Amino acid sequence: MTAILTNLFDGVAYGMLLFVLACGLAVTLGLMNFVNLAHGAFAMAGGYVCMVLVNRMGWPFFAALPLAFVSAAAIGIVLERSLYRHLYTRSHLDQVLFTIGLTFMSVAAVDYIQGSSRVFINLPAALQGQFDVFGIGIGRYRLMIIVICGLLTIGLQMVLAKTRFGSRLRAAVDDPRAASGLGINVPQVFAFTFAFGCGLAGLGGALSAEILGLDPYFPLKFMIYFLIVVTVGGSSSITGPFLASLLLGIGDVAGKYYVPKMGPFVIYTMMIVILIWRPNGLFGRTAAR
Repeated sequence: MTAILTNLFDGVAYGMLLFVLACGLAVTLGLMNFVNLAHGAFAMAGGYVCMVLVNRMGWPFFAALPLAFVSAAAIGIVLERSLYRHLYTRSHLDQVLFTIGLTFMSVAAVDYIQGSSRVFINLPAALQGQFDVFGIGIGRYRLMIIVICGLLTIGLQMVLAKTRFGSRLRAAVDDPRAASGLGINVPQVFAFTFAFGCGLAGLGGALSAEILGLDPYFPLKFMIYFLIVVTVGGSSSITGPFLASLLLGIGDVAGKYYVPKMGPFVIYTMMIVILIWRPNGLFGRTAAR
């Protein structure tokens, strides 16, 4: 029983980490209807910024996390104003081709600048190791991820559902022309939302670097995981990807523990079963445009 509960805790932590990495894509894909396959590149940027600040410049880990968010968001706003904005009205195929090309460019650039070796972030002593609660091994770093993700989920849901900005964003997505006629600055709303989604990716990249490792091929290796989370959860809300992340994280950890030879296929099997049952995802709806 203790082994089951330990695996459950690790699965929840892994699922929370998947959510932080994928919720930015849920924002851009679900709320803006833009297929951004370069999402992992922004996560990688945040991870490398955090690594450089902590490992090479001696910054405290918790001081480097906000910089990872801000740096990824800054890169996102520059690219959105210069490149992405011209693709909002284009087909999804055009968006996929553009963003996958951007991903390969980022991989080549980081490989040239940082090298191809995998790196990890030096954690403070307070986040290293684990402690036991009734025989259950609780990793300190994984517990921190669970807490951060829980607060992030609540905050995102409140912003999107309870604030004026959330209402403006939904209006801008559903009918941009009508929203503009009502005085909503649609390009500004899209730019802020895109930058915020990129910032979330950067934060996720910084948090995941210690567990998943960080190398130039990070965007390509984990792109499928981001897409699975958003597809299974449905791209019309934050709740769907959050629950999908938990479900897939627990299933992935349990599969790799109990059936190691088939472990990597468990998450794909779960995706196929869920999409056969719910083609639009657990909380999906048909896109408005």
